[in-house]
Amino acid sequence: MPDGVKTSFMVAEALFLGTGVLLVASSIIWMNEKNSDASIENVARTLLLDHFPFPALIANGAIIFITLLLALPAFALPTSRGWLKAHSWFVVICATFTLVLGLNEWIQTLQLRANLEDVWGKQSPRVQSLLQQKFDCCGYIDFASPRYAVDTTCPNDLVAATKLGCVGPFSSFSEKWLNLIFTAAFGVVGLDFILLLCIAMVIKGRKEQLRYRRIDEKRGVGSI
Repeated sequence: MPDGVKTSFMVAEALFLGTGVLLVASSIIWMNEKNSDASIENVARTLLLDHFPFPALIANGAIIFITLLLALPAFALPTSRGWLKAHSWFVVICATFTLVLGLNEWIQTLQLRANLEDVWGKQSPRVQSLLQQKFDCCGYIDFASPRYAVDTTCPNDLVAATKLGCVGPFSSFSEKWLNLIFTAAFGVVGLDFILLLCIAMVIKGRKEQLRYRRIDEKRGVGSI
């Protein structure tokens, strides 16, 4: 088998491992951030993280690690194709799982403004105030709809009336954040399919090696 195929396969496996580590590590970091006290710097992201499917993300990472375990016999048995085929099917499962998670975040962006209005309405005056300070805005639609939380950014009706509602900057921030998430998810799916191509090349290479070995054995040369 050409060395280039082996190298590509190893690199693709390393990247695949990296995606699993990324999913689990980011989930743990974000769950800790979600459970921390809200501040001006993290309040918007914390509200978005409240709706993240963290159990699904961690499960996806766990499946990736299990899938990698199936690659170990394939490395140990250089002529085996069965383990590689099982490995490839698990990679397909991982890619499908990640794709569904990415599509879920993409769908969220299509209903973003309506969803954020519900999120805003469920927050305490303190959290609404933090959002107002972060985005320099008053109220959600405008300073009166719903009525703003009184703070240093919106101390009274006169000042609040001069500022825009938070719907614009909050939606813009959320859209950029969600776009980053589902783009990253689709990127992971792309890496999964690159790994599938590498596995297919290794399987083909091993199949050709077996065919040549059998030809040589029939000719009495012996196995290569």
